[in-house]
Amino acid sequence: MAQDSIGRTSRRGLLTGGAGLALAGSLPSFAQAPAAPVSPPPKTLIDVHHHLLPPAYLKLKEDAVRKQSQGTEYVLEWTPQQSLDIMDKAGVRVAMASLSAPGPWFGDKAEARKLSRISNEYGAQFVAAHPDRFGTFASIPLPDVEGSIAEIDYAYDKLKADGICLMTSYDGLYPGDPAFAKVFDALNRRKAVVYFHPTTPACCSNTEPDIAATILEFPFDTTRAIASLLYSGTMSRCPDIRWIFSHGGGALPALASRLARWVQLRPALASRLPNGPEAELKKLYFDTKDMTNPASFAALMVMAGPEHILFGTDYPYGRVLPDLAQLRDRRLSEADTQAIGHLNAERLFPRLKLA
Repeated sequence: MAQDSIGRTSRRGLLTGGAGLALAGSLPSFAQAPAAPVSPPPKTLIDVHHHLLPPAYLKLKEDAVRKQSQGTEYVLEWTPQQSLDIMDKAGVRVAMASLSAPGPWFGDKAEARKLSRISNEYGAQFVAAHPDRFGTFASIPLPDVEGSIAEIDYAYDKLKADGICLMTSYDGLYPGDPAFAKVFDALNRRKAVVYFHPTTPACCSNTEPDIAATILEFPFDTTRAIASLLYSGTMSRCPDIRWIFSHGGGALPALASRLARWVQLRPALASRLPNGPEAELKKLYFDTKDMTNPASFAALMVMAGPEHILFGTDYPYGRVLPDLAQLRDRRLSEADTQAIGHLNAERLFPRLKLA
């Protein structure tokens, strides 16, 4: 099948993929698969945690990506067609593509602006080539506030991005820092969907030298980011932002009640949370990556409820098919299966709804 530099194929070609579609049709439900073959359902999975590697970005930052990938060299060989192939095998109808850690910030404002623009324009071309299969979260050059606001405007007005991707911290600054307030005010005016991906925190990159930061520190940096947004008052001040946190919110399922109780011990913080911390935490969305094992998924369901959980794979870093099989083993009701698989995402991104 003919492809161009970003893996363009015809929609007809995608829809007549024979064996690929047969397998795709067998996997979109998390419920126990029936013994007899069934017709593909009218709606399939939406993956909100799916990464792209723009060639120009990779050319400039291959060493940083290689270090972050912790030996997963296959990531450096990613192509759009590989994404399409795994989506077809897993029954993913649409993937929301984003730049993974370390993102566009490497300490230089001009470079961060350039890398953000390179990544966002590539993502827009990616979506234009496959409009029925992909959406994008645009990157912005935080902690450069002026550059970030300009890139938000460009991403929405020119590139028609679906949302914005942020890292959980930037050089030790967390998203609730007052320095970033104007950025979140701009996102609130846009009623933006803001997706957070973890990164290696400045504080704790080598606490356990034998354990990669991606394994140990990523979940805790996500939790720090949530705490920062909550107790800075950013979540309350920006009620029109829809927040998505990857990897099930990191350690939040275990720490949510402990974190919420903090306002009782520090009453001076109450004015920043007029609706209380629990009300703000209940608004958040979380993806399923690394949360499909029985204990983690049970905790996530109790904390967030099925209406605030989204399907996510972390491709090409994540194990898509084994994670999907594990999620199916949770034996969810059909209503919860559909909610997590695609309905919750469709509410956040109405353009993804099938006609």
